[in-house]
Amino acid sequence: MKFSVSSYSFSQLLKSGELTPLGCISKAAGLGFDAIEFTDLAGDTQEERCAGAAALREEAERLGMAICAYTVSADLYREDPAAREAEVERLCRQVDVAVLLGAPVLRHDVCWRLTGQGNGRSFDRMLPQLAESTRRVAEYAASRGVRTCSENHGMLAQDSDRMERLFNAVSHENYGLLVDMGNFLCVDESPVTAVSRLAPYAIHVHAKDFLPCTEGGIVTRGANRIRGTIIGEGIVPVRQCLAILRKAGYDGYVTVEYEGAEPCIEGIRRGLEHLRGFAAEL
Repeated sequence: MKFSVSSYSFSQLLKSGELTPLGCISKAAGLGFDAIEFTDLAGDTQEERCAGAAALREEAERLGMAICAYTVSADLYREDPAAREAEVERLCRQVDVAVLLGAPVLRHDVCWRLTGQGNGRSFDRMLPQLAESTRRVAEYAASRGVRTCSENHGMLAQDSDRMERLFNAVSHENYGLLVDMGNFLCVDESPVTAVSRLAPYAIHVHAKDFLPCTEGGIVTRGANRIRGTIIGEGIVPVRQCLAILRKAGYDGYVTVEYEGAEPCIEGIRRGLEHLRGFAAEL
């Protein structure tokens, strides 16, 4: 397995202005990662996003780092056909950004919430529209040499059984799943059960860890509370999840997505150390 880090992991330093997206690449290289993954590039226009992507790729190539994925937000369920079309088109333009980044994988969300009206009252009733829009993005991405995937993310499209149904409904060779081993806890699902179900469809993986808490943090669907912590120091069975993925034949990148309260550089460093140790034991 190869290890990468998401630019999201550096959020503490990015928000304070101590680090820029370009600087994330050298930080990742210094910490010993094989690659970096970028999240939603800033820019008011497509031209600005494309220029930013080209600059990041140039810096990564200068440092001998790969950019393994580009991760973007999306909400593909829209009652209004014009709004649905606009969202599909926006994601296709994000595929173009991924091409300029040199990222072989684009991950996008699917949907975030039930709307309480029409088909939006049920995930299964929303599924045909979600699958059709996702397939269109996958088809366009195939023409640009980029694979697409969706992540178990956003509470509604987060359970492993829903993600498996989405994968089967999209039914396109250019489309797979991003399996985030920690995110299943947000819907109170066992990471072992969930990763076991989705590992055969994984084309990208996020490593993440959580601890229970009594205030703050994330309120799960079942009204539990969890907060991010250093990978390998929480309640996610990270080593077992890696073993499941390897057993299923996954040999791609495992990306550190750190969102704990500890200083991010230390949290990222220790998380990578744990991952390398777990992988060596498999």
